[in-house]
Order: sequence, then C-alpha cells, then structure tokens
Amino acid sequence: MTIQIVKPALEHLPSYVDALQRGWSPDNVRPEFTAREHLAAIEADPAAFLESLDDPEAKGPPLTLPDGAKVPRLPGYRRFIWDGEVAGSIGFRWQEGTSALPSHALGHISYAVVPWKRGRGYATQALALMLEDARARGLQYVQITALPHNIISHKVILANGGVLMGRFVEDPAYGRAESVRFRIDL
Repeated sequence: MTIQIVKPALEHLPSYVDALQRGWSPDNVRPEFTAREHLAAIEADPAAFLESLDDPEAKGPPLTLPDGAKVPRLPGYRRFIWDGEVAGSIGFRWQEGTSALPSHALGHISYAVVPWKRGRGYATQALALMLEDARARGLQYVQITALPHNIISHKVILANGGVLMGRFVEDPAYGRAESVRFRIDL
C-alpha cells in the first residue's frame, strides 16, 4: 500500500490519539514520556499542539534533552505517516546554512511506525518522501542514527541509499548509549 506523509491537522488527531492510547509513541528515546506529554497537550489545546509540530523557523521554546539540559530549538517539523489513519510519524530537522547538526541532535530524520502496521514498507516509503524535502532545503546529506540492534531501521535507511558511517557514543544528554550513524547523500 502507498502511504503519504501529511501535515498534522485536526482531522488526523482522533487517529493519532488512538495510536498513543494503544501504547505507541513517536519518540524512540523517551516513548512513554512523550506519549503522555502529547496526550496532555492535545487535551489542553489541540490547535496549539498541531502548531508545535511545525516549526521551520525554530520559533518554539528551547528543547529539554533527556538529561534535563535545555538547548536551542532547530528548525524542523513532524509529519504523520498516513494510509487513511495514522500509521506513524516522521520528523525532519536541520540547521540553516549547513548540513551539519549540533552534537545534541542525533540525526536529521527520525521515524516511528505503529506496531500494528510494521512490515508493510511504510518507514521506507516515508523516509524516501522526507528525503525529497531535505533535497528541496538544499542539504548535501542527512544523517540518521539507530540503535545497533535495530536491524529493521538499518534496512530502511540502507534501502534509501544510506551508508553506514560507524558506531558512536551518543551525547551525554542521552546517557552515552552506543548508536550507529548512517549518511544519505542527497
């Protein structure tokens, strides 16, 4: 099945809330925290929540990293992976004027597919669509990271032209976990 990546809108929120309530999270670093945070934000002000997902000028407040450190927000946005309902999400962030990212940003693109829709090629398709946006922004490359044991994600990245750059230790804000970095030249 072909998917789309869509800008989140009010009509998508019931499906997104359902996915969160079923135990899925768009965040692979702090899944439970982010799911609770998103549900509370949607309940408090759905329009403000949607607005927070689309910040290409980095006007939002600083980000709080897992260790509590505050860092300036990077330009970026999140899109829903859509097949008639929310099948996951994919985010894209960048730094103006360069393809490089600060050390606290683990990669340009992150994605998560709901468990009940995995194995259908949705992440591979969504990443290919998001790479079009990265090219349009003039980036020379994107970096994407994954945990060493996340072979499925490795395959998604490789299917989109990714090249393994090697293992690295994540920024102390993320607990210095070992991770794997891929690069996709655009």
